[in-house]
Amino acid sequence: MSGPPRRIATARVYEGQRINLRRDVYEADGVEFVREIVEHPGAAVVVAFVQPDELVLVRQYRPAVGEILLELPAGTLEPGEDPACCAARELTEETGFSARKIRPLGIVYPSPGVLGEVMHFFEGRELAPGESRPDPGERIEVVRMPVSELLAGIRNGEVTDGKTVIGLLLALEQSR
Repeated sequence: MSGPPRRIATARVYEGQRINLRRDVYEADGVEFVREIVEHPGAAVVVAFVQPDELVLVRQYRPAVGEILLELPAGTLEPGEDPACCAARELTEETGFSARKIRPLGIVYPSPGVLGEVMHFFEGRELAPGESRPDPGERIEVVRMPVSELLAGIRNGEVTDGKTVIGLLLALEQSR
């Protein structure tokens, strides 16, 4: 590989509330090509341990796939927001729990071929219960589940949310 291609043009095609779409033209080795890029402000995901071997998750409807999914608590970063603060905020908003300890697990680009989003993963420990405050339009069911049951759901295809699979892997690998 000789280095990244050179972007020679860019245009904003769509500007939305959460995402934007741009069309970039690149040149490499005398060849021009187009890429359509979804711009996203980033997200924070928290693997929240209620007990040493029990997690708090959320079940919610996802219009993009037309399904109710079991997921780790997560949310979009506000402009200028620290990812750890976002993880703590989303955990409380979605589940009512607050974490006394938040530790970074790493970052992931969920779909770098078309999406500029960076997901920041955190582990939450020493949880205290409280009141959830879901965003308008969110209907969230809070689920407490043993890690072993979540792993079984991933293996048998019942748990299909990518950030949940990745977050659990990161948390389990770093706790070894």
